[in-house]
Amino acid sequence: MNVLVVDDTQMNLDLFCHMLSMLDTATPLPMADVGAALALCETSMPDLVVVDYMMPGIDGLEFLRRFRALPGARDVPVVMVTGDTESSVRHEALRLSANDFLTKPVNSIEFNVRIGNLLALRQAQLQLAARADTLAEAVAKATAAIVAREHEAIYRLSRAAEFRDSDTGSHLQRMAAYSRLIAATLGLDAAECDLIADAAPMHDIGKVGIPDAILLKPGPLTDSERAVMQHHPRIGAAILEGSESPLLQAGATIAISHHERYDGGGYPNGLAGEAIPLYGRIVAVADVFDALTSSRPYKQGWELARAVAYLQEQKGGQFDPACVDALLANLEEVPAIQQRYVDPPASEMSVAGLR
Repeated sequence: MNVLVVDDTQMNLDLFCHMLSMLDTATPLPMADVGAALALCETSMPDLVVVDYMMPGIDGLEFLRRFRALPGARDVPVVMVTGDTESSVRHEALRLSANDFLTKPVNSIEFNVRIGNLLALRQAQLQLAARADTLAEAVAKATAAIVAREHEAIYRLSRAAEFRDSDTGSHLQRMAAYSRLIAATLGLDAAECDLIADAAPMHDIGKVGIPDAILLKPGPLTDSERAVMQHHPRIGAAILEGSESPLLQAGATIAISHHERYDGGGYPNGLAGEAIPLYGRIVAVADVFDALTSSRPYKQGWELARAVAYLQEQKGGQFDPACVDALLANLEEVPAIQQRYVDPPASEMSVAGLR
């Protein structure tokens, strides 16, 4: 273990290094220049420091003050060597987190015992820290695996809901990617962007509670049927709410709010403007944009320019203007997302319409 010895007198440096050479665990690093010693600690932190108190310019107390301010120096043992028996010096050194003292003339046996004990404690401390890091890494990996399984299970359940209608897993992936783009452009941090993208596929999970006769009806819905259909946001929220999982909480928020309109004409609660949760406003734009630009057995996908014109027309009406602008600011990303998440052949898709 590396032991930094700081003393302005070469004879003292030679003496300390000789005593350290008697310890199998110590490699002495003698330095007479205090500034150079501090600079060394900035790039290569020693395992223990022996520093003289009486030095010109930067004395031992000032060295200790500056040393403890360095990153990683808080737990490194420091032994101060002093010929000054004044208690004020020792009290100040203790206040600055000195770990031990040696009084000149230094006894070699006392020196080696104290330094050896501190090195043993330092080695045990480093081993515990390494063990803690290993355990933390293992916990992080296990947690990541659990989260990944949670996300996969939720995504597959979301696909099950979508397959009852005409959407596909590719639609879920595309609208999740568009949701992430919008969230990032609005200034949300990376963790929240990931959360929105992971929760967005749950937006229509409430369709599992809609009767097939309505959900799969090929023609227009009657007023009563539409009323039943418009109940699916509440069903989705009821399925997802009450969980301690942030992902499911976000999914519940999106499920209940993604059919609200910015002008207050949406459903199920007729919310308007910023009373609509931001997650719902984001997913509303992403969901409709992908529905417009995607082909289905019953319709041809719109050209990008036509879809953009629709979003522009609906700013402040159906959609939050800021969310529309955020998506349109990233139109160059759309072709790559569409190519990454391609729909399956038409023969594998339902012929029911979007509700």
